[in-house]
Amino acid sequence: MFDIELLKKLANTFGPSGNEVAVRKIIQQEIRPYVDECRVNKLGNLIARKKGKGERVMLAAHMDEVALMVKKIDESGYIRLSPVGGTEPVTLIGQVAKILKPNGAPLCTGIISYGEVHEGNEIKELPKIDYFYVDTGLSKEELKKKGVGIGTYVIPTQNFNTLGNKDTITGKALDDRIGCYILIELAKVLKKTNLDVYFVFSVQEEIGLYGAKTSVYEVNPRWGIAVDVTIAADSDLKNNTSRIIGTGPFLTVKDSEIIASPVLDNHIEKVAEKNKIPLNLEIADFGTTDATNMMLHGGGVPSTILGVAIRNIHTTAGIASMKDIRNCIKLLKLVLETPPKF
Repeated sequence: MFDIELLKKLANTFGPSGNEVAVRKIIQQEIRPYVDECRVNKLGNLIARKKGKGERVMLAAHMDEVALMVKKIDESGYIRLSPVGGTEPVTLIGQVAKILKPNGAPLCTGIISYGEVHEGNEIKELPKIDYFYVDTGLSKEELKKKGVGIGTYVIPTQNFNTLGNKDTITGKALDDRIGCYILIELAKVLKKTNLDVYFVFSVQEEIGLYGAKTSVYEVNPRWGIAVDVTIAADSDLKNNTSRIIGTGPFLTVKDSEIIASPVLDNHIEKVAEKNKIPLNLEIADFGTTDATNMMLHGGGVPSTILGVAIRNIHTTAGIASMKDIRNCIKLLKLVLETPPKF
């Protein structure tokens, strides 16, 4: 069974890097009945533990999403922006944006605008973030009275939805609310393991992997897996047949920062093959995940990345397959029930 309403709630909730409170509340409420311990550390990471007598294992998914922040408010009331995480400016043109209260709730709505467009001029180069502004229809003084100022979060948004045969989903923040959803559902179904499992929902991954860096010190795991998304590369099937959504989870061999544990990767491959779960291997030239800071803890923690591919990453219209998500949950459950030996 797929709890699409939970994934919808996670995706639609606002949780920029540094203010993941609203997302964390949902996860806490959902996962608490299925774990033995649930706590929040000083940085804001949520650490849920399912006790076992075996090795300590850390599974990490980040709660935060890429966003924007108020850098300046013009005398005209236009909000100038600073990126929070890896946002491609070209994806922002004409997007609806929510300006957030400190608790993560929407305060007011605006439209991300770009002068070249509304003035009818030809765009001759890719726009930079400095060229954009948010038009809320409010004056500088009205924004100030509402509490909008330097450091206020701004998030481009669209509502979560399904596409086509209803097995394809679209929405904002699929990176990495999909990973959060996978860990919640895994906690619900995981019953036959002797491992001491820590489900870590980390903060500030998009700006520096900081949540995992602090959490791994607390957990001190024997091995770990970052559950995250990767970039689909299936928009031109004639020339590129790698990373196609709907073909199963993706297991990372290497990204821009780490080479994943061969022992762990080989074990996951064998479990997938034995249980006829489709699995893809990935080598990524760009980007990294919480696994980087997990791997570098202490004397080293064997780590890897397992997740699903999405189209339009870091936009308000990410696209992913529910079939891939289901298979990822199934594979993780089997890996924890039959863990690797190091």
